[in-house]
Amino acid sequence: MTTSAAEDATATTGEQWEQMWLPLFPYSTNDLAAGIYRRPRPIALGHRYIETNPAGMSNLLVVDVDHPDAALRALSSVGSHPLPNAIVSNPRNGHAHAIWTLAEAVTRTEYARRKPLAYAAAVTEGLRRALDGDKAYSGLMTKNPLHDSWEAEWLHTNTWDLAQLEEELGDHMPPPRWREGTKRRGEVVGLGRNCSLFESARHWAYRALRHHFGDPEGLASAIHAEVNARNVEFSEPLPASEARAIAASIHRWITMWADGEAVYGATFVAIQSARGRKGGRKSAETRQARVAARAAAILGES
Repeated sequence: MTTSAAEDATATTGEQWEQMWLPLFPYSTNDLAAGIYRRPRPIALGHRYIETNPAGMSNLLVVDVDHPDAALRALSSVGSHPLPNAIVSNPRNGHAHAIWTLAEAVTRTEYARRKPLAYAAAVTEGLRRALDGDKAYSGLMTKNPLHDSWEAEWLHTNTWDLAQLEEELGDHMPPPRWREGTKRRGEVVGLGRNCSLFESARHWAYRALRHHFGDPEGLASAIHAEVNARNVEFSEPLPASEARAIAASIHRWITMWADGEAVYGATFVAIQSARGRKGGRKSAETRQARVAARAAAILGES
């Protein structure tokens, strides 16, 4: 390739990445062990590792494939998985990041709808399974395809919606309740952390509500504390901003009804009454069984 052709190819690569990659003030570093720091976009693009998505949204899905034939696995997509938009490989060991670009970003803020986020987490898990990717990869940082340390292959510029990705993944998609199979919170990574944290803390908050009737600020503080406590149990916790957004979303959901206290009180009474009736029926059945046994014993003696 001539110098001019190489420069043209580099320019095209840069333009593609500029369109795919959205962060304006991302984390970046040349050495992950030395820590990651937020920097202006132009400076970050000079580093080996950069933040995959901007805070609060995800438009890139990335799978970390720690195999020497990672690029071949990603390219061998027919009947297995959708072809990634780009593959960024380590020339020394063949390990690579496979990247898919979404047509519509999935939001992760406190105003985000949970179903699209859960859907994106499931699709990402399907992609990981298809390529036998690293289960522990959180998706926060990715190899910078413009850096000389890596070899980048740009396969196409089409964007994907989640339904298309799911269709091509086929049997690689996880079952509907796959996150419930993860017994320890520390095993959950990537977008699955958002879903897991929201669901577990939400159910806790429903029970905690009875202690904070008439005290929305106290409820908000309790929810934030619980979310933060659960977040640190992840092997790689969510950023503090995302944990705050999840806590705020849970608080807003619980307190969105003007008659929330009355509804909760009525529901609590109904549940307790139902439990009482169930317990009463069981006690009556036990007493009847005892009477029958006693009668049988008496008749047997006579």
